[in-house]
Amino acid sequence: MNDIDKLRKALAAEHAALFAYGLLGARTSGSTRDRMTAAFDAHRARRDQLRGYITSRGGEPAEPDASYALPFVPSGNAQATKLAVHLESGVTAAYLELAAAQDDALRRYAALAMQEAVTRSYAFRPAQPPAFPG
Repeated sequence: MNDIDKLRKALAAEHAALFAYGLLGARTSGSTRDRMTAAFDAHRARRDQLRGYITSRGGEPAEPDASYALPFVPSGNAQATKLAVHLESGVTAAYLELAAAQDDALRRYAALAMQEAVTRSYAFRPAQPPAFPG
């Protein structure tokens, strides 16, 4: 897989995240909605950067699909945050492949994008993780 293919895979993940965060923003309220909006904005910025990287390397960036299948449709803030964690994991996986790019700048870009996605993922998790039994 060449660097343009890796960029396209990351772009596809960003398209899917934008679709889902648009849905999540409409199905949440309060501070959860604010976090969904912030995540949407971050993914939109990454999408735009990826499109620029692909174009500057002579590639054609793919347009988003009309819709994306979600593992479940959230019905409240708790389920929405659970889906957000799932989304960020998918984005992280896509950038992991880009981290193996031949271009040093793309590897750094991918590493930073993964850090941001993992940070968002943990920010969506409950403040107090469940204790181990025993």
